[in-house]
Amino acid sequence: MAWRNLARVRGGRDALKAHPVLLDDAQRLDAQLGEINWATPPAGSVDRPFSAPSGTLAMRTMGAPADPPVVLVPGAMGSKEDFSLMMPILAAAGYYVISFDLAGQYESAGAGPENLTPPQSHYEYDLFVNDVLTVLDSLSGPAHVLGYSFAGIVSQIALTRRPDLFRSLCLLSCPPVPGQSFRTVSRVGRFSPLVNDKMQAGLIVWGIRKNFVGVPASRMDFISHRFDYTRNDSLRDIVGLMKRSPDLRAALKAAPQPKLVAVGRADVWPQYLHYSFAESIGARFAAYGAGHGPCEDAPHQLSRDLLALYASAG
Repeated sequence: MAWRNLARVRGGRDALKAHPVLLDDAQRLDAQLGEINWATPPAGSVDRPFSAPSGTLAMRTMGAPADPPVVLVPGAMGSKEDFSLMMPILAAAGYYVISFDLAGQYESAGAGPENLTPPQSHYEYDLFVNDVLTVLDSLSGPAHVLGYSFAGIVSQIALTRRPDLFRSLCLLSCPPVPGQSFRTVSRVGRFSPLVNDKMQAGLIVWGIRKNFVGVPASRMDFISHRFDYTRNDSLRDIVGLMKRSPDLRAALKAAPQPKLVAVGRADVWPQYLHYSFAESIGARFAAYGAGHGPCEDAPHQLSRDLLALYASAG
């Protein structure tokens, strides 16, 4: 399977069901996904608190701790549950899989800048990066790291600071441009400079709650539940951080770790920008018949490509 455009069928899951002749095994499995209870942890997973610089993070693990570690970092407005369909696949392949809610998000809502030494008033890049590095430093060796959306920016910074903790890097639906990353969002990006961070965060949450993209009811139920816990100040600050994303393309290209840029074909950023970003950092590229969350809609395809990435790391 080529690393260029792994989803050749337009229209997402329904289109895949209508064109079985074009499907490989991973695509078939993704096309057969039904309603998921996202609030139920994967069978065999373990939930535990993790002490990070910003406070206590809600962590979930799966697999044998002696196996090579995989760390899946969710983004803003997300949580460890975003990887519920992928964790069993990767653990069954012989990896120790770890995910956790970012500070201020869902069950890590108690973690924040007020817990730092000395206390701070805002969520900054250093807070998230230091939390990720603390998780990685707690493991038995370098990890395969996936950063989803905003966490893709955080993971890039973490790699440039502590490359010894990384075995590979996957950037999933990560903003593909430095600086004001919202400016290139499809259709509405040009309006981003006209609103402040609080208003923009509120508009994003409003749009998600209104479910304009047609998320299945079971998923929306969990998303609404998660918003009841996530801190508004963390969302506001993350929006501000995404308006000043650092340009790390040269450092990433020089890094020896194998890299993958993975996106949905209907992502909020145009696919050509993701492809150009992948080329600029020397990464493989994969696109799927999904939106911003291939980890939810194409978990078998994404896991397949991650396992190939891990194998290339040696």
